Amino acid sequence: MDARFTVRAASRSFYEIFQVDPQHTIGCLLYALGDGQWDIPALRVLLETIIPEHTAMDGFEVDHDFPGLGRRTMLLNARNVLYATSSSSTILLAFTDITARRLVERERQDLLERTEELLRQKQMLLQEMQHRVANSLQIIASILMLKARAVTSEETRFHLKDAHQRVISVAEVQSHLHASGGVDQIEVGPYLTKLCASLAASMVSEDHPITLKVFADHGLIGSDKAVSIGLIVTELVINAIRYAFPIARKDALINVTFSSQAGDWELSVVDNGVGAAEGSSSAKHGGLGTVIVQALVKQLEGQMTVDASAGMSVSIKRNRPLPPLLDSAA
Repeated sequence: MDARFTVRAASRSFYEIFQVDPQHTIGCLLYALGDGQWDIPALRVLLETIIPEHTAMDGFEVDHDFPGLGRRTMLLNARNVLYATSSSSTILLAFTDITARRLVERERQDLLERTEELLRQKQMLLQEMQHRVANSLQIIASILMLKARAVTSEETRFHLKDAHQRVISVAEVQSHLHASGGVDQIEVGPYLTKLCASLAASMVSEDHPITLKVFADHGLIGSDKAVSIGLIVTELVINAIRYAFPIARKDALINVTFSSQAGDWELSVVDNGVGAAEGSSSAKHGGLGTVIVQALVKQLEGQMTVDASAGMSVSIKRNRPLPPLLDSAA
């Protein structure tokens, strides 16, 4: 185009795309082409003001119903073309059809919005489910405690209180996972620290002090496995608090340690208590806890080792199987 926006030349692709011929294009004003589809006030401002001042126009988008083409989205770019042999200049105007691109972008945006809405609904349902589970566990715990207070048999009372403590432990695990926002991966260190702090606050008394420490790296683990690990720690810590220190000691200590590397992990609960020799009385009360821990270890595909020679040490390892060796003859 010349400085007055009269078309001086057009490419073959322009004629083909907009289905016009040179006779109705060359010598015509840009704003008069076709059905006046380019007579857009904003485009006039850009061409008549910005082009003379800044010599360029980039990314001007036009959405229009073009004759023979239908609704299309065009991207316009313009440049002033200066000539060494003449003081006059022309304007080079380029059209890019971005209809398909914009359609893909809109579809992607719609899909993203629908996905976000589904995730929001899923999160609401998850929170509602967690709230219902928490309420149900509290109701069960309250019923067990009421039954424990009502029975006259000491053995029955012991078992009811034991069941009550386990329900409370499950509720604690569930609440800690709920506090993590329902994410798929849980950072083990803060999770076990909060869990053990809750156990110590509810079970350790001032006249029978026990120090409970947690040592954990920054490893992450799936939330489903975190539930099992939390329940294992709960069972082992409760057992240590109940039976490892029959006589109050100032140096009573329970250490919970978790380490992980490349998908493998190790969990240990160690106390400096009386061990199995003197603490064998715990065995007749700890049968259910042992069964629970063994079942959870099996579920995690781990291996458990117990050392009661000096205090009680329970270690659980989970090692991923090595890939099979390739046959060298193959």
